[in-house]
Amino acid sequence: MSITINGKDLTIEETIRVARNQEKVSIHPEAMKRVEEARNFVDRKLSEGAVIYGLTTGFGKFSDTLISSEDAEALQRNLILSHACGMGNPLPTEVVRAAMLLRCNALSRGNSGIRPETLNTLLEMLNRGVHPRIPEKGSLGASGDLAPLSHMVLVLLGEGEAEYQGEVLSGREAMKRAGLAPVVLAAKEGLALINGTQIMTAIGINVLWDALVLSKTSDIVMAMTGEALNTITKAFDDKVHQLRGHRGQIVCAENLRRLLEGSENAKPVHPQKVQDPYSLRCTPQVHGASRDAIEYVVQAVTKEINAVTDNPLIFPEEEEVISGGNFHGQPMALAFDFLKIAISELGDISERRGERMINPQLSEGLPPFLTKHGGVCSGFMIAQYSAASMVSENKIYAHPASVDSIPSSGNQEDHVSMGTTAARTCAMILDNTRKVLAIELFAASQAIWLRGEKGLSPAMQRVYHCIRKEIQPVDTDVLMHGPMVKIEEMIVGGKILEAAEQIVGPLK
Repeated sequence: MSITINGKDLTIEETIRVARNQEKVSIHPEAMKRVEEARNFVDRKLSEGAVIYGLTTGFGKFSDTLISSEDAEALQRNLILSHACGMGNPLPTEVVRAAMLLRCNALSRGNSGIRPETLNTLLEMLNRGVHPRIPEKGSLGASGDLAPLSHMVLVLLGEGEAEYQGEVLSGREAMKRAGLAPVVLAAKEGLALINGTQIMTAIGINVLWDALVLSKTSDIVMAMTGEALNTITKAFDDKVHQLRGHRGQIVCAENLRRLLEGSENAKPVHPQKVQDPYSLRCTPQVHGASRDAIEYVVQAVTKEINAVTDNPLIFPEEEEVISGGNFHGQPMALAFDFLKIAISELGDISERRGERMINPQLSEGLPPFLTKHGGVCSGFMIAQYSAASMVSENKIYAHPASVDSIPSSGNQEDHVSMGTTAARTCAMILDNTRKVLAIELFAASQAIWLRGEKGLSPAMQRVYHCIRKEIQPVDTDVLMHGPMVKIEEMIVGGKILEAAEQIVGPLK
């Protein structure tokens, strides 16, 4: 399969397919025609001696410094070399590929003034698997992701480093092995390539895709805990949730009803209790609010991946070049800060449910710390410590990056978004939350074993057997790290979701 881009209707799902499944990409002929028209306009303006930011002037605080036509080529190359100031570990390949795709998509809109041949070379780098090594740190997310995108463009110039067919090479060697010639940038092209939000969006879109899956998996994990703690399912009655009207809450309650249908443990009424604690009873309200927040981010990201975010912008039909601020990352910074909170809350309530199974005062008759040999064995005691540690860490990462700003470029760029920091910390929260949910699921499967593996709903029976194929119950103390990691891998790989959906069909 291949994906055709035109700058207007790329989807999140298509982006993930290119980022993770190596799908090939082409540019629609009509889009390429627009790119060519915009470039012809730029060349005409240059021949007329027009003063245009980034074409015939310096950048940032140097915007009032005129550049001669003889120096235009050096200006663009120097821009990339001087701006490649990233630090830290390289970004994952799936993020690099997403960023390359999103940059090509933005440029194919025909408002950036890049040459078709330059755009085609970047596209072929993506298609042939030349993946620039891009350091994760160094972006303020305001004049776009200048530093990390410059590292991407270095390879286009035959500079920097790239990963090609599993080997880290010089940019020039990677391009050579892929059968590509490095590009010599013309006027405007350097700025067109690096002035945008594609790094923060590429990081965030990968987190977002996984968060959509994790929201469903969270419902499954809660259903397993519901089996272990004999939850009252009447609280998930649709009438209750329709009265409030929030879609995420309604969907989560529906998922829980489907997952627990046929259970002899989780039932509408329990003689021993009137109602459950909030961490069980209010799961639709908490999970649902996170779902609604995630849906907002879906809408924001869908706009951003089809946005033109560089500067200045070229409008050939109107004969205009406008210097604006579409590169500012605030729309993504706020969205990813919101996503951080939404994901962290899935972990927060998960840790509380896990605690209820482990704590003998709350576990409705389960052995203390889920072990038959309390005292000699510690059971799941420290598993809860681990979950609590990561939930606490998430609270630090969830602090909004978007409320911070440090002026740059001699105070010309005096408000910045920190959107890339928001996206990066969002990825950290996702990682922690998966681990916390894995610990809850591990504990729930142990609790079900201790109760005799009886009365499970068909869906939870399938999930339980899926876990037992990989992990044995904990009779006496074992090295706990291994099973915890294994269940996390099952969550990340989609095995838990797949097992449940084999019985109930696709979850919402």
